Amino acid sequence: MPSQTHETTSLAESIALMARLRGPDGCPWDRAQTFDTIKRHTLEETYEVFDAIERRVWPDLKDELGDLLLQVLFYAQMASEAGYFTLEDVAANLNAKLIRRHPHIFGDATANTPDEVKQNWDAIKKLEKPAPTAQTSLLDDVQRHQPAFSEATKLGKRAASVGFDWPDPIGLVHKLHEEADEVAAEIAREPIDHAALESELGDILFTAVNLSRHLNLDPEFALRTANKKFRQRFQLMEKEAGGAETLRALGPDSLDALWRNAKHNS
Repeated sequence: MPSQTHETTSLAESIALMARLRGPDGCPWDRAQTFDTIKRHTLEETYEVFDAIERRVWPDLKDELGDLLLQVLFYAQMASEAGYFTLEDVAANLNAKLIRRHPHIFGDATANTPDEVKQNWDAIKKLEKPAPTAQTSLLDDVQRHQPAFSEATKLGKRAASVGFDWPDPIGLVHKLHEEADEVAAEIAREPIDHAALESELGDILFTAVNLSRHLNLDPEFALRTANKKFRQRFQLMEKEAGGAETLRALGPDSLDALWRNAKHNS
């Protein structure tokens, strides 16, 4: 098909450009990068994709997806240079996985609903992993190298699979109050033990993540929504006050009044 040919040509050009930038006479900055230095850019580009989707600005999404693709090209080029694998290996591995995990499309299995597809996917994924030994922990496959909210969600799910879980969301709400009291107790200590305070604050966040899990909500996106809401309300405060400089001159009572008004109007 013409469109496929055009897409293939464009991707081939992107691969060639990345190789040129990393080549002997390429860009000094691109040549200096490593797997570790690129990691933070990958995370930033992922969040920029999220932002474009949330704003429903599709030209921006097209641009951000290109930046995210650049990360894949960068890793694959560096891996090829080191002799680990190539971008073709990455694509071949993905293709095989997609076929293997969609037996209802490429095989004889049946799956008529999204839930049935997910069940098949999880079962096949489980078979792909080496069988655990008697000494393997249920938590071993929850990787440490991921965002903390994601890790906490997966840890909670693993524990819940053997019945170690709160019975309902209300129990977690009560647990949040309990953890908040423990944070307050640490703050009241003289001198403050910052390690203990960090630990107690972590307990609040872990409990909040598990509350999200019980409510079938993604804590990352819930927090992003809260961030967006705060941004909008604070900007309303600035507007009503006549600017950031005026806002700085106001006292706590005036700021609280502006906040309550912004909250009412948003």
